Amino acid sequence: MDAVNPVIFAAIPAFVLTMGIEALLLRRRPELRGYTLRDSAGSLAMGLGYLALNAGWKIVVLGVFAWLYQFRLFDIHPGPLAWLALLVVEDLCMYWSHRTAHEVRLLWCAHHHHHSSTHYNLSTALRQSWTEQLVTPVFWAILPLLGFPVEMIVVQMALNLLYQYWLHTELIGDMGRFGWVFNTPAFHRVHHGRNPEYLDRNYGGIFIVWDRLFGTFEPERAPVDYGVTVPVESDNPLRIFAFEYAALGRDLRQVRSLRGALGVVFGPPGWREDGHHQTAAVVRAAARSAPPVAQPPGS
Repeated sequence: MDAVNPVIFAAIPAFVLTMGIEALLLRRRPELRGYTLRDSAGSLAMGLGYLALNAGWKIVVLGVFAWLYQFRLFDIHPGPLAWLALLVVEDLCMYWSHRTAHEVRLLWCAHHHHHSSTHYNLSTALRQSWTEQLVTPVFWAILPLLGFPVEMIVVQMALNLLYQYWLHTELIGDMGRFGWVFNTPAFHRVHHGRNPEYLDRNYGGIFIVWDRLFGTFEPERAPVDYGVTVPVESDNPLRIFAFEYAALGRDLRQVRSLRGALGVVFGPPGWREDGHHQTAAVVRAAARSAPPVAQPPGS
């Protein structure tokens, strides 16, 4: 829906300006990975592809939402309380959409693109999926049924996406009490980490309270190793797009039963027909139970 939203297009100059400022500031921080031309070009290409490929589909989604609005339970009119309610409920929809994209392999194939970079900067926020929006609008279908006008939904979804843009930076550290309720760069850095303890954590968009409530919160402790567990090792947008779909196809060719096929497609990433799962939950549990690494004498 955001690809046809003028709010997003109006923000493009701000994206360019803030990425330039961040790049300059990162030159003073050599301990951080900063920007590389190839990585940022790959992210920008994914973002432009997102805008181009999803524009037509979002018009269809708007039509479906308008149709659903006919069956609304309540008549909600724009006003401060209505906008506050929408802010909260829409972000909850985003949480479950985001979480499902990590926990269902077929949806992960689409969302995987956003996590494929081993860098973490504002350009990473623009590394958007080309196919995720074909399915995920179903998570927002409750909003017109509750009675929120489609125009309000469109604006709030755009504002949620814009909020998440500034989360993609290493220049902002812990934000103290603000992070009790709201998502912060530190929490979202965790979400982009492939450290075992960071896998599938911190799904929130604007609010981090959903993760705290539903048991998916993890604070930033160890330095974050960015990227996916099986590296893409390419900044070509076509390879970024096809990588996880190709991996899914290879896994499907190896299954021996309908149960195995369904598990590979609809189970969590890392699910295996033979029971030797390497899902995020299994990897996290193994990391927690591993004995601490012995420190050398005098360390």
